[in-house]
Amino acid sequence: MNQKLINFDRMIKGVLFDMDGVLVDSEEYICRAGIEMFREKGLAVEAADFRPFTGMGENRYLGGVAEKYGFPFDVDRDKARTYAIYRGLVRGRLEALPGVFGFIGRCRDLGLRLAVASSADEVKVRINLREIGLDGALYDAVVHGQMVERRKPFPDIFIQAATLIGLTPAQCLVVEDAVSGVAAAKAAGCRCLALTTSFAREHLAAADWLARDLSEAPEECLGWG
Repeated sequence: MNQKLINFDRMIKGVLFDMDGVLVDSEEYICRAGIEMFREKGLAVEAADFRPFTGMGENRYLGGVAEKYGFPFDVDRDKARTYAIYRGLVRGRLEALPGVFGFIGRCRDLGLRLAVASSADEVKVRINLREIGLDGALYDAVVHGQMVERRKPFPDIFIQAATLIGLTPAQCLVVEDAVSGVAAAKAAGCRCLALTTSFAREHLAAADWLARDLSEAPEECLGWG
């Protein structure tokens, strides 16, 4: 009986979705926007400069590159300019990644609570969800990076997302694609499905399950713990 109670407590009751690399692949466009923003300021950077900061939110994504080159960075002004460029780049070009709508449908059929939990700023989250047709009505909560003090790899964003949908982290599955996101999920006490859309499998080994995208998500990730 005790084992059954333990299993019931560990049953997945909610799913917390990262956004970039999970629901949509906008990495190319935010990278291009960042490159253009720095070009306008007189600094030539390349896509590889941004990769170590993937999944950490734009403060670090842009700020880390500026720090690498010892280049001045005004977080509010430079992010605003990057988002302005980004908005123009993605208009009419973003699509949901394979399996997204089917997986969300399965979750809803199972009565699971859903949240988006992204380190990105609110403006980027709203742009992306609108562009791919995943408005807030499909989720019980949307948590963005400006709602927490510490962004991934810290666990704060997943703890807050779980709280907002009335669950504990242990009752939640996190779907991630970034090394920092997997670390944040495990630190929060969530189970984690990692998608290999952005990083190779060996870099995501800390996750409980691995899949190429949500169309190949294993059935057991939504089952018993």
